[in-house]
Amino acid sequence: MAVGSLVLGIISIVFALFIPGFQWIGALTGIVGIILGVQARKFRGQEGMATAGMVCSIIGTVLSLILYIACVACVASLGTISTW
Repeated sequence: MAVGSLVLGIISIVFALFIPGFQWIGALTGIVGIILGVQARKFRGQEGMATAGMVCSIIGTVLSLILYIACVACVASLGTISTW
């Protein structure tokens, strides 16, 4: 579970930063990564990787949501410019 959390965290960061318009996928994978990281921390032996996965997933989720809101705001402002 810790490896899955880490992989999903990295995927969420990639979707947040490099693929515009698909930040919602990064947010979803980040949330699933956080859940897997929390479950992996309950088991012994992989706490370090589980923590890294949780951190990557949290960063990816936050970045995805911020950049998604910014994209929506840009599209909305372009829609208002073309009406006058």
